[in-house]
Amino acid sequence: MIQEETSASYGQDVHAADSYSCAYQSYRSAAVYAPRLPSVSLSPSGDIMKNDSVTLSCSSDANPAAKYTWYKGEQLFIEKQQLVFSSIQSSHSDQYYCEAENELGRRTSQYVFINVKYGPKLPSVSVSPSAEIEEGSSVTLSCSSDANPAANYTWYKEDEDSPKASGQIFTITDFRSEHHRNYYCVAQNSRGRRDSTLQLTVGAGAWTSAATGSITAVLLAFTFLAVVLWIRRRKSITQQSAKRPDTREQLNLDQVQDDLHYSSIRFPQNQEEALYSNVGAAQTRRQSEDEEVEVVYTDVQTNSGRMLLTCRFLLCRGRSWGAASW
Repeated sequence: MIQEETSASYGQDVHAADSYSCAYQSYRSAAVYAPRLPSVSLSPSGDIMKNDSVTLSCSSDANPAAKYTWYKGEQLFIEKQQLVFSSIQSSHSDQYYCEAENELGRRTSQYVFINVKYGPKLPSVSVSPSAEIEEGSSVTLSCSSDANPAANYTWYKEDEDSPKASGQIFTITDFRSEHHRNYYCVAQNSRGRRDSTLQLTVGAGAWTSAATGSITAVLLAFTFLAVVLWIRRRKSITQQSAKRPDTREQLNLDQVQDDLHYSSIRFPQNQEEALYSNVGAAQTRRQSEDEEVEVVYTDVQTNSGRMLLTCRFLLCRGRSWGAASW
């Protein structure tokens, strides 16, 4: 209580822990004060499961009434007195607190932790080394799963009921052909169970490499053989072509000679010179060396306005000439 202050207003420092009121004669006003320490309630109060409906409430004694703000971690989340999750998810797991504030001051609540629980998600499995696995080598299998509470891990071999190992890591120090099977990891907690399978193959990488190398070698051998055969064939064809004459060209030349017709016309430089024309047709028939070869041509001459046509032929057998006139 402020003593000996008779004015209608008060403008001195206000302490959040104090309350203030005024009086006139026998009347006293209600006290005003900053928010008291806020209290936080969580519903439901037990374990919180994924997809549950969860409500956080904040309240503080204050006059004037306080306004409320919720924080997730250190980040402002929402400005309401109640924080409601209609279907809470694992991402909502965090620390929350509320802040109550009015004109006289502000107070913050204690932290409340929301821990959303859920069963294991599909486990992720891996093998190391990730490349080919050879007999006698060491192989490490790993398994991990997102779960709350944390999952327990168990390794099984396909078609076997008894577990091979417990924990996230399963190591096979001396890998043999009998290890060529499927292995599966089981992740389990109080909220559920999930498993994933991993297949191991003995020497898979080595077999694959050997098969690939053999196929490549065979293909290269066939390719080389085909090239050699092609070169030899080309060389043989070239040699044969060089040795024998081109019969087709000779036949074409003989045919041209057999079918040859020729003609010549000479024009005189003056009227007194003779005008003549030679028209000839050469025909050659060769059945044997003793057969006759006949050459026939026509000789056209003019002399003093008179035209003379002469037919001449040559018999090669008897080496004689023949002539005919019109």
